[in-house]
Amino acid sequence: MIASARGRTVVTLGTAQTLAWASSYYLPAILAAPMAHDLGVSTPTIFAAFSLALIVSAVLGPWAGRNIDRWGGRSVLTGTSLVFAAGLAALASARGPVGLFAAWVVLGIGMGSGLYEAAFAALVRVFGREARGSITGITLIAGFASTISWPLTAWLEIRFGWRGACWTWAALHLLIGLPLNASLPHRHIVATPVDSASAGELAAGTPAAGRAAALLAFVFAVTWFVSTAMAAHLPALLQAGGATLAAAVAVGALVGPAQVAGRLLEFGLLRRVHPLWSARVAALMHPVGACVFLSVGAPAGAAFALLHGAGNGILTIAKGTLPLVLFGPAGYGHRQGWLMVPARLAQALAPWMFGLWLDRFGADALRLSAILGGTVLVALMLLPPARSRLSR
Repeated sequence: MIASARGRTVVTLGTAQTLAWASSYYLPAILAAPMAHDLGVSTPTIFAAFSLALIVSAVLGPWAGRNIDRWGGRSVLTGTSLVFAAGLAALASARGPVGLFAAWVVLGIGMGSGLYEAAFAALVRVFGREARGSITGITLIAGFASTISWPLTAWLEIRFGWRGACWTWAALHLLIGLPLNASLPHRHIVATPVDSASAGELAAGTPAAGRAAALLAFVFAVTWFVSTAMAAHLPALLQAGGATLAAAVAVGALVGPAQVAGRLLEFGLLRRVHPLWSARVAALMHPVGACVFLSVGAPAGAAFALLHGAGNGILTIAKGTLPLVLFGPAGYGHRQGWLMVPARLAQALAPWMFGLWLDRFGADALRLSAILGGTVLVALMLLPPARSRLSR
């Protein structure tokens, strides 16, 4: 019974997360240019509005996590479906910069209370310490968000214009996302004591817990920075390294499947080890791939994309599992919200900052992301030893 309930919850939440990511985070990649042309603004202005949404999501994250800790994920995520629909409707109705930025503020509220951090907190609220497999499950499903979003959004834009695409995504939140989130369980399925720490968990308020939280916040900020920078600039980076446009686009398309493959690896082989060790393995993948690409050039582009994608896929899961295994399920949502504040801010800055480095240094800008990836490994090595495994 518990297994079937877990499976239903993973499929339900994973599908809702796919919709949430597809209609928010991945939207500007396709619609930024037509939006800019129609609204009479520059394309960077569209991405500035998107960056504002990421900042809003960072501010809202701790509040959303606290509410999930208190009331469960169903009420918060159901409300978020309405927020996403309202934000997309406002975006479709925008007639100038003011409407554009206001719409992205609303979407930022939805992103701060309705993407992975909120979903992870909802799973921990239901499954407690046994949430690792469920966290991996929803990331496996939602890992196809860009695969679904980009071609569907492009088709909608061609068929109905960018405003029609936004209206369609808003309707999908009401017709699909809202019922899915409303069907989530709101009480514990797996009994788990939240007032006592199990082996290896750090007691809240201790110096060790503070150091671990600071290290995790740093890890998440750097990984989100690198991930977002690659998402925004990978084709241009590959071209700077000697790849043709067609090759760069083809290689860039490997990142999504590689992320899913990395998550399958975590769900299969790496699920038998402590998540701290799988995160350390994943942290190596981007620097190794970068070194190979910088040494060999364009012919190694596919290897770099595969290594970067696989590492990023595993680290996405680590963002949910590491706080759980280090601190336990008590107060998970609120803590997760605070841990992700630096990550959201780094994410908002990444396209602009890495773009400047790419313009100045070309493919050598990859040296910076490789060094940043190395600092992630160092930070993970400084975390408390992996003394216990998380339930699956």
